[in-house]
Amino acid sequence: QVQLVESGGGLVQAGGSLRLSCAASGRTFSFYTMGWFRQAPGKEREFVAGIRFGDSTTSYADSVKGRFTISRDNAKNTVNLQMNSLKAEDTAVYYCAARRRPFIVTAWDDYDYWGQGTQVTVSS
Repeated sequence: QVQLVESGGGLVQAGGSLRLSCAASGRTFSFYTMGWFRQAPGKEREFVAGIRFGDSTTSYADSVKGRFTISRDNAKNTVNLQMNSLKAEDTAVYYCAARRRPFIVTAWDDYDYWGQGTQVTVSS
């Protein structure tokens, strides 16, 4: 069982930066692939970034490549999402997710555990 708690959301102007953090409970955090998803009003939940356990391979949605960076600290049971050059279209609720399998996937229903979400609002 893994419990996830996100933090770091807020209001920022376009072009600014935010850093989201996800704190995970459970001793086996290092064996989970972690992902960040987001959901804007009226839209489906979409994959943003993922990082696998072991070699920490990363994957990003095309819309955030070069602007967002995902990282993990297995000793602290945390996964972070550094978001730079934010745009108004990045406005959404951001969710941290974990899956017990070793590969990064973009389908939200392939993840086993979810946080409660944190709001990110980018003003233009």
